[in-house]
Amino acid sequence: MPGKPTFRFVTAPSPGTLKRIITLYRAHGWWKPGDTPAGLRRLIRGSHCFAVAERGGEVVGMARAISDRASDAYIQDVAVLESERGRGTGRRLVRAVLARLRRDGIGWVALIAQDDSHPFYRKLGFRRLGRALPMLSKGTHV
Repeated sequence: MPGKPTFRFVTAPSPGTLKRIITLYRAHGWWKPGDTPAGLRRLIRGSHCFAVAERGGEVVGMARAISDRASDAYIQDVAVLESERGRGTGRRLVRAVLARLRRDGIGWVALIAQDDSHPFYRKLGFRRLGRALPMLSKGTHV
């Protein structure tokens, strides 16, 4: 795709942008049977922030944060299309979300690095959280 990607935060995506975000969720295996565009709209609206990277009118990456809006936040759903990887898009998305969280007064930011993604996050300044162990409630899915 030609040109550099543009980055923006969305709270109420247009139908076209929403469709392109769904395509990205599907590409990463995160769109499950029963998921709906209305549910994704609620997820985006309920996030502290939801960033997209766009190139040539297509959503090529996304990242979001959830937060108590007072002190803590978790970065989630960092995804970049395979064709876009290695170009700095994911790095720029995470940095944009971190900058937004700092501007909003959030001082503690964490994430769970899945699927051997920890080297990517380590380069962005994240480190293992001491003796913490991520846990998942029985009956839920990743």
